[in-house]
Amino acid sequence: MAKGISLHLGLNSVDPGHYDGWSGKLAACEADANDMESIAKSRSFATTKFLTKQATRKAVLQTLSDAAGKLGKGDIFFLTYSGHGGQVPDTGGDEKDRMDETWCLYDGELIDDELYAAYGKFKEGVRILVLSDSCHSGTVTREAHYQAKAVTPVGGAAPRYRNMPRDVALRVYGANKPFYDAIQASVARKAETTEIGASVILISGCQDNQLSSDGDANGLFTGTLRTVWKDGAFKKPYSNFRTAIVDLMPPDQTPNYYVTGRADATFAKQSPFTV
Repeated sequence: MAKGISLHLGLNSVDPGHYDGWSGKLAACEADANDMESIAKSRSFATTKFLTKQATRKAVLQTLSDAAGKLGKGDIFFLTYSGHGGQVPDTGGDEKDRMDETWCLYDGELIDDELYAAYGKFKEGVRILVLSDSCHSGTVTREAHYQAKAVTPVGGAAPRYRNMPRDVALRVYGANKPFYDAIQASVARKAETTEIGASVILISGCQDNQLSSDGDANGLFTGTLRTVWKDGAFKKPYSNFRTAIVDLMPPDQTPNYYVTGRADATFAKQSPFTV
C-alpha cells in the first residue's frame, strides 16, 4: 500500500534581521498552510506543518531529507508553500533571466536549485506534488483589482502581493552575498551528478512574470484551488485540476503546471492528492 508524507509551509512574515529590515507581512499564508494540511490529512497523509517562525531553512531542508529517506517507489510526497517569492542572481548560469527563484523562509531564502537537489534525494518512482502560492517575480507591485469568478482577494480592497520587492531582494542579496553564493556553488557541484528519479508535478500560483495575490482568508490561488477541489468532489487528473483553477482566476494571475524528473503517466492521470 502506498505511503503519503506531506509538508506545509505558511509564512505571514520573515525575520527582518536577515531581510535587511523587511518583515514582508502578509495575512493569509498561515491559513493556506492550515487548509492544505487539512486536505492532506483527509487523504491519509502523515503531515508536518511549519508556520512563520518555525519555517526555517534548516527545518525545511531536514524535513525534505527525512521524507526522502522514508519514501519508496509508488509513495508520494506532498509539499505546499504559501509566502513571498524572491530572487537572487544566478551564479550557476542555468537561468535565462540570470536570476534564481526563491521561497522566502523565515531566516533566509531557499533557492530553487536547492529544491531541485532535494528532489534528487528521493528514490526512483516516488511521486512528488508541489503547490506554491507565491510570486516568482522581482517586479514592483502593480496597482490593479482582481475580480475572480469565485474568489475575491482582500475583501475587494487593493490587493497585497506575495513578492519580495526588487529593491529589497537586491539589498538582501548584497547583505548576504557570501552565504547565497556558497549555497549556489555547492548545489551546482551536486547537480553535475544528480538526476531526479522521482516524478515531480508543480502547480504554482502564477507564471514566472506574474504576481500572486494575498487575501484575508486564503491566497487567491489557494482559495480558488479549494473551490475547485470542493472537499474531494473533483476527480479529474492534475492537468484538468490546474485548468479548472485557471478558469476561475483573473487573466493576469495564471497558475502554471510544470513537470520535472522521470515521466510518470499514471501519476499525471490521478485525481489530486491520491496516495
